[in-house]
Amino acid sequence: MGVFTLPSLGSDMVKGTLVEWLVAPGDTVHRGDVVAVLETQKGAIEIECFQEGTVQELLAETGKELPVGAPLATIVAPGETAPEVEIQQPPADQPVPSAVLEVETAPKKAIRLPSGDVSASPAARRRAQDLNINLASLKGSFSGGKIVLADVEAAVAEKPHRARGEPKTTMENMRQAIGAVMTQSKRTIPHFYVSHTIDIQPGLDWLAAHNAGVPPAERILMGALFVRAAVRAAERVRVMNGRYEDGAFSPSDRVNAGIAVALRGGGLVAPALIDADKMSLAETMAGMRDLVSRARAGRLRNSEMTEGTITISSLGETGAEEMTGVIFAPQVALVCLGAPQTRPWVVGDKVMPRTVATVTVSADHRVSDGRQAAQFIQEFNTALSVPETL
Repeated sequence: MGVFTLPSLGSDMVKGTLVEWLVAPGDTVHRGDVVAVLETQKGAIEIECFQEGTVQELLAETGKELPVGAPLATIVAPGETAPEVEIQQPPADQPVPSAVLEVETAPKKAIRLPSGDVSASPAARRRAQDLNINLASLKGSFSGGKIVLADVEAAVAEKPHRARGEPKTTMENMRQAIGAVMTQSKRTIPHFYVSHTIDIQPGLDWLAAHNAGVPPAERILMGALFVRAAVRAAERVRVMNGRYEDGAFSPSDRVNAGIAVALRGGGLVAPALIDADKMSLAETMAGMRDLVSRARAGRLRNSEMTEGTITISSLGETGAEEMTGVIFAPQVALVCLGAPQTRPWVVGDKVMPRTVATVTVSADHRVSDGRQAAQFIQEFNTALSVPETL
């Protein structure tokens, strides 16, 4: 029995807007069920419930901005009595925060926006209304052509300028959020960096043979090999896989591999592939496709945004050959892959053209040192050299 409250989706998050309820009073919920959609500076996030029981009452109204920790719903186990929700009142001489008022005066049932003739998410409708955008003029990217928040923001991003006084777009808010998180990370984490260029030709050759005759939707990409190699290295160099919280490092027994995803119109999120260490290469590829699709559609889950233990960021097949990144706190390491380059390379006693890539590890000096970061890269290289075992 308990009160389900608004969770924090990161150290920078202090509030969020409830845009959709996916459950109603009387519904039975289980651990891991998605019960609501929350809009933050990082986009729309699906909120999972980690309590078992029956939804007794919805305490918050959709469309309202709420602080972290605000009560959202009461969930009661079979045979138990619903708890009373007490909202602390501020002293009489202090103004009542608007978010508290919104929780106190919220109706028993969530108010939903009218559906209209266009298939769109509540967050997309609200944002389009704020910006005076005709939803019928947009093309939806979600399943069945449904318009989601990312589609509205992509349309806004195409505008060359924002008029004075016009509200900031979610993308601008996301940029501010990214800047705040990265600034905090650089200020509080003693970063150091180790780079090494490795031969990825064995991986490319194996992929070419593996993908021959396979439908595009079932092909495995180089990015999946990178993730699998990073997972293997994280298993072997445990000091690079975990979280630094409350003044201490806690190595993780799981590898929840964060995948940096570039969003349409700009911006970046890094949802985690939960239990990536238990996945095969094909499962990793499928999981990455799913994460990218849902990230760009604004349908990520709070566990994916908060439970990462190490993050991998790749520039893809073209672009700069090297990248140095900032650690996603409270994680302690970030693995960056530059775009593959063709270079003369010594193989045995011969020099021949090979495809290589530069791996850069950003690490937390409170937890590890250069020797351990170098060992991580060596394990990464070893794993990648035998792609058939990944």
